[in-house]
Amino acid sequence: MKKEEVPHDKKIIHGEDNSLVKVLYVTDQQGKYETTQYEGWEAENLAMSQAWDDIDERIAQTREKVIRGEVSPIAYFMEKNLMDLPTLASYVGSWKFFVKKHLTPSGFKKLNASKLKKYADIFNIPVEELTHFKG
Repeated sequence: MKKEEVPHDKKIIHGEDNSLVKVLYVTDQQGKYETTQYEGWEAENLAMSQAWDDIDERIAQTREKVIRGEVSPIAYFMEKNLMDLPTLASYVGSWKFFVKKHLTPSGFKKLNASKLKKYADIFNIPVEELTHFKG
């Protein structure tokens, strides 16, 4: 793509003022590659916006499940941090089976202080946010 053909359909992708600016490789007048910043094009921005809407919806649904006592707060923070079970298990240094157990309210209640601290550190939150979930 030539530098003068780069689309600049500015649109806020996620949140109130989270404009997404990316780097794109383009060719200059002599045909040499260089980088330029661009804000996307309409179709790309629409797809990103829809993806973030889906993510926000999943986070809200998980939050409600925590409040209803169906899953543990770990499930909420896992969703909020865009993690899946294998990713979280690798960060915790534990088998997926055990992490899956911790996603249940009964499994969560059995966690000792060091495990809770480990989860809190992974999510970059204080332990109290896990133990006294407010969402």
